[in-house]
Amino acid sequence: MTPLDNPVLFLATEDAERSRAFYERVLGMACVADEPYALVFRVGDSMLRIQKVERVARASYTVLGWAVGDIRSTVAALSKAGVTFRRYEGLDQDEIGVWHSPSGALVAWFEDPDGNTLSLTQFR
Repeated sequence: MTPLDNPVLFLATEDAERSRAFYERVLGMACVADEPYALVFRVGDSMLRIQKVERVARASYTVLGWAVGDIRSTVAALSKAGVTFRRYEGLDQDEIGVWHSPSGALVAWFEDPDGNTLSLTQFR
């Protein structure tokens, strides 16, 4: 064990109310605090702090992801909750948006209300 074994995850939002609704109601995370500068969620043994900012600088890459045991059932559940999965030109994604990576991992991407790219990965 090292002093850096417990990361704190960070994202940003322009609209804390909309972001909180997405992370709580759609993704099913528990909000443990709504502070003046951030929303705080418990993610497993880690903390996710969604910073309240005037403007989110949109990244063109994945900023946060989750390892899941069954990507197809997770995609189905999130789709039912209103999540739209992204498709990328040049990637051979299946009918529900899952990509089979060269390593054998299965990956699917979606966005939060601020355009942060999030992912699900089922490792094999």
